[in-house]
Amino acid sequence: MPVKGLTERLKDGENIIIAEGYMWEFERRGYLKSGGFVPEVVLENPEMVRSMHYEYVHAGSDVVEAFTYYGHREKLRSIGREDDLEKLNKNALRIAREVADDTGTLMAGNINGTGVYSVEDKESHKYARDMFKEQVQWAIDGGCDFIIAETFCYLGEALIALDVIKDAGVPAVMTLTPYVPDITLDDIPFPKACRTLEEAGAAVVGLNCSRGPDTMLPLLRKIRKACKGPIAALPVPFRTSEKYPTFMSFRDPNTDRHLYPVDLTCCLCNRTDVKMFAEEAKDIGVQYIGLCCGNAANMLREVAEVYGRKPPASEYSPDISLNILIGETGEKINKEHSKVRKFSVGDFTLSELKQLNLQAHHETEEEHGDSEK
Repeated sequence: MPVKGLTERLKDGENIIIAEGYMWEFERRGYLKSGGFVPEVVLENPEMVRSMHYEYVHAGSDVVEAFTYYGHREKLRSIGREDDLEKLNKNALRIAREVADDTGTLMAGNINGTGVYSVEDKESHKYARDMFKEQVQWAIDGGCDFIIAETFCYLGEALIALDVIKDAGVPAVMTLTPYVPDITLDDIPFPKACRTLEEAGAAVVGLNCSRGPDTMLPLLRKIRKACKGPIAALPVPFRTSEKYPTFMSFRDPNTDRHLYPVDLTCCLCNRTDVKMFAEEAKDIGVQYIGLCCGNAANMLREVAEVYGRKPPASEYSPDISLNILIGETGEKINKEHSKVRKFSVGDFTLSELKQLNLQAHHETEEEHGDSEK
């Protein structure tokens, strides 16, 4: 039975849950090099890619996105593997198509900002278009249902990508990356840029990457007002703020060192943060939602459940009542549960804690003295 398409679902008022963040998750697991972030894992460990696709579908993703992010000619050239460009793209697309067919989900091709585009350099525009063309054609040949074009910081480059996708005859999801301030690098306010992409024929427009929930949500509200059709939200799950509006801007409070890209773990959102973001996004009217760099399956499940889904992973959603330290189970099996709970969470006043530690110290010294005698 054919899988219902992206645009049909959106027109029927359905929501799309989308797992992204493959790049950072593979780096965390030791299968991808931070810095270059080239998806060599597709060539070196293809079964890991297949496994992660299944993992994200299990957690609630409606889409299997081919892992071709940063799999373009310029990135492969930078690590001396340009000869592997076509093989990498075709392998990634084949794996994604097979998993999508097996799970009854949509399969998306993927392109992204080239890093070479420059507003005044017309040659860079042509080079970007050629890069998009070859990746889009491979995605079409690989049987994609739609194409995600993401992480664009220039509206002009995004419009070139959209033009190439439209010529290929498949729906386009176009997401821009909001740095600081609230304008693209070609000086267009993001709500206006998204409306321009929508009017140019994108099926979905919105934002991905760079900003976490707290600094992306204000822009999403403005984009919702500016655009008529479906909008997308894929923040990084990091606790960005007015002081640190992007995850690239975080500094260590102890050393003042930049934390991006390898020391950001201390700034991650927790699952409740992600749940609250999803609730606000749903209220705003975000129809296409997921998480970007830093995503993990348990976080995506939070998004899916807020949007009314019960993916297979929901069978294992937390039930804190079963926890032996702070749940009801502990109370039933241990008569001293209240003491266990108090000690485990440190529920003491400062004076109580000092007194208990002082007592323990004295008893230790007395035992030590007795042993010496």
